[in-house]
Amino acid sequence: MLRLATVNVNGIRAAARKGIEGWLQQSQPDVLCLQEVRAPRVELENLIGEGKPLGAGWEVYDHEASAKGRAGVAVLSKLPVISTSTELGPKDFDSDGRWLEADIQTKAGTLKVISTYVHSGEADTPKQVEKYKFLEAMKARMAELIAAHELVVVVGDLNVGHTELDIKNWKGNLKSAGFLPEERAYFDDFASQGWVDMGRSAHPGVPGPYTWWSFRGKAFDTDAGWRIDYQLATPKLAQLGQNYRVDRAPSYDARWTDHSPVVVDYKL
Repeated sequence: MLRLATVNVNGIRAAARKGIEGWLQQSQPDVLCLQEVRAPRVELENLIGEGKPLGAGWEVYDHEASAKGRAGVAVLSKLPVISTSTELGPKDFDSDGRWLEADIQTKAGTLKVISTYVHSGEADTPKQVEKYKFLEAMKARMAELIAAHELVVVVGDLNVGHTELDIKNWKGNLKSAGFLPEERAYFDDFASQGWVDMGRSAHPGVPGPYTWWSFRGKAFDTDAGWRIDYQLATPKLAQLGQNYRVDRAPSYDARWTDHSPVVVDYKL
C-alpha cells in the first residue's frame, strides 16, 4: 500500500513551527506533496533526518517560485524517484513554483505524481487572467497525461470549488474567484477527459468534506469551508485507491495551516 498525502502548508517554516510534525507522525505518508512551500529547498532538507519532523529516508524535489517567498511546490518520497519535470504550457506566463511532476518507482510500475498550486485569482483583474492561462495549460497537459499513462495522480491546492457541494456558502460566492462558472468549467473538462476526483468519488452527493477554512472569524468552528484541495487520478489508479480522508485539525488552535491534508491509500 502506498499512502499519498497532499497539503498546502501555507509556508513550510511556519508549518514546522506550528506542529506539522505531529500530523506526519500520525499519518506516515510514503509520498508527500506540498504547496505554498514559500522557502528554498534547504528548508525542506532541514526537516529530514533522525529526530527531525520527517525522519530519515526521504528524497526531496521542489520547484521554487520566481518571486521570493511566494508559491512553491514539492514532492517528497520514500520510494525511488526516476525523474522530474516542471514544464507546463507556453513560456508567456509564469508557472514557476506551481507545477512539479515526479515519476516514482512502485512494484506496480511507474506512478506519475504531480504536485500543483493553481493561482488563487481575483475576479475581473489581471490575477484572474493568469489563473485562466494556468488552467488552460493544465487542461492541455492533463489530456496528454491521461492519454499516455495509466498511473497518474494530479494533487494539490487547485483553488476552485467544482460544484455547490464543494463550498458551504456557495450562494454568496457566485461572483468570487474560486467559484466562477468559467473556472468550474475546467473541472468539468477534467472529468470529461476521464480524471476521477477521489474526494467526490468517496463522498458522492454530499457537501464537503471541506479542505480549507479562512483563519478569520468562525469559519473553521462552523465548518464554513471550501473543498479546493484534490487528488485527481487516472481511472486505473482510481480503482486502486481507498481510505480517502481529510485530516481536519481537532480544533482551531491546533491548526498548523489554513488547509487540511488530503490522504489516499493506493494498492501499489
